Amino acid sequence: MPNVLITARYFAVDPEPLELLRAHGCELVHAELDWTPGDSNVSEARALQLLHDVDAAIISSLPLTERVLKHAAQLKVITIRGVGYDSVDIPAATARGIPVLVAPGFTESVADYTFGLMLAVARQVALADRLVRAGRWEVLVSSDIFRKTLGIVGLGRIGKGIARRARGFEMTVLATDVVHDEAFARQYGVTYLPLHDLLQRADIVSLNAPLGQDTRQLIDEYALSLMKPTAFLLNTARGGLVDESALAKALRQKRIAGAGLDVFADEPLHQNPFHGLDNVVLSPHLAAYSREGLRETGLQAARAVVDVLEGKRPDPTVVVNPEVYL
Repeated sequence: MPNVLITARYFAVDPEPLELLRAHGCELVHAELDWTPGDSNVSEARALQLLHDVDAAIISSLPLTERVLKHAAQLKVITIRGVGYDSVDIPAATARGIPVLVAPGFTESVADYTFGLMLAVARQVALADRLVRAGRWEVLVSSDIFRKTLGIVGLGRIGKGIARRARGFEMTVLATDVVHDEAFARQYGVTYLPLHDLLQRADIVSLNAPLGQDTRQLIDEYALSLMKPTAFLLNTARGGLVDESALAKALRQKRIAGAGLDVFADEPLHQNPFHGLDNVVLSPHLAAYSREGLRETGLQAARAVVDVLEGKRPDPTVVVNPEVYL
């Protein structure tokens, strides 16, 4: 009976993923970490303990370093409940023949939430709510998003979901990515541009790229200086994509109009550089947490684990390190 470690938060909101694992003979271990505190701040020492005698792990941001993986002798598969795999040492996993899989069932949830943030910051919804609750009845002159230019940094699954939604607002859509999906671009009227040009032209910039050495602090002081003073920045991907100090400074000096942030470099956000700023909307990394997204992503993660444990090859589109199958 294989042991499956579950540290992804709220994995048990819908029972079906757990039932699927149990139906295939899996023993669930340490599932209590699913609810609180989650796994993003688990120490390396604690990760070593958690992976002892574990055959599979379903995680969100559990730090799986080379040292941790070296001591996880039984581990046969790692599945990320979501698409961000920056907490896993991919070369170390590959060297040990461990497939690393993603479960992209949150795509539509994050795309929806991105538009929610977009409207909240551009139309000043959150600020209006705070004013009314404080007994103040004030008119706020805000900005439409209808027919504006949207720049998507990272046109992967979620970026494409955002581009599809942008058609309803008759937006001009620009994108930058290392991979160009020309068929999608033609179908949805997306124009690929270098990041430099996208930042200069976009009224709204949405960050949807993975975090890596090439993208860390991609939006720094220089990048922010390229944006229009009327532009908005959204980040529902990874906090490390943004130099938060530079962004806070730009917002304070009104060098850009506003920002909507669901992710931060250090989470939870204890030292808040955006304190006192009315032109930023903040949320606690919850863009993915819809009931529908949790269920779908949980099922995808569970099916992927079952496939590997039963000797089947998972869907190649969810395998981060396909070289383990060469």
